[in-house]
Amino acid sequence: MASRLRSALPLINKALTSSQRSSIPRVLANPEVSRNFATSAAPKEKKVKVPLALYGVSGNYSSALYIAATKLNELDKVETELLDFVEASKNTPTFALFMKDLSVRKDTRVKAITDICTHAKFSDVTRNFLVVLAENGRLPHLDIIAKRFSELTMAYRGEVKAIVTTVIELPPEEEKELKETLQSLIGKGKKVHLEQKIDQSILGGIVVEFSQKVFDASIRTRARQMERFLRDPINIDNL
Repeated sequence: MASRLRSALPLINKALTSSQRSSIPRVLANPEVSRNFATSAAPKEKKVKVPLALYGVSGNYSSALYIAATKLNELDKVETELLDFVEASKNTPTFALFMKDLSVRKDTRVKAITDICTHAKFSDVTRNFLVVLAENGRLPHLDIIAKRFSELTMAYRGEVKAIVTTVIELPPEEEKELKETLQSLIGKGKKVHLEQKIDQSILGGIVVEFSQKVFDASIRTRARQMERFLRDPINIDNL
């Protein structure tokens, strides 16, 4: 899928240099239809409960996508496609500029996104969702929308995200040990999803963000603590 998406990126240049006005896809012709990213061939309507209450623009869009994808039993597929699309936009300068540039005509944005999704063979749900973002000028928000959507899918699967920051990538055995330790903390019924981040500025050690808690054992933090300790005035009465 990633290779198909990369090969579709020249369509951005074609869309931006085209002088012809493209037609907006029929799915957007009716404002009510544009709010539903599922296809007309969707199975009978079923009630879907969003596992997390998310707010703001990103929360509204990600929740709507979650509902549409769940109704069609395409949650995993849509998540993979969305994250692939975001990754491609980050790794391609022209694509990244296109995503952020709201001066590009609406019909040009819609045509480019539609062509890319078709070439990449995205599902109807993902394609329609990205088209709606292009139509509404929300493409610059796609990165945060995708992150919020992943929060919903993780909550649905009973996963808890743990972000581990180190100066170098953890060896497999240390990653496994850390994951097992965190797993023991959350107990049965949920699964730890470990995400590694590399940050040279922490100098060494490790920082773990987990269940709204932060365990900071970085050398940078230890150095700052030592600096504060050395700067504090000495109380002679305690000597």
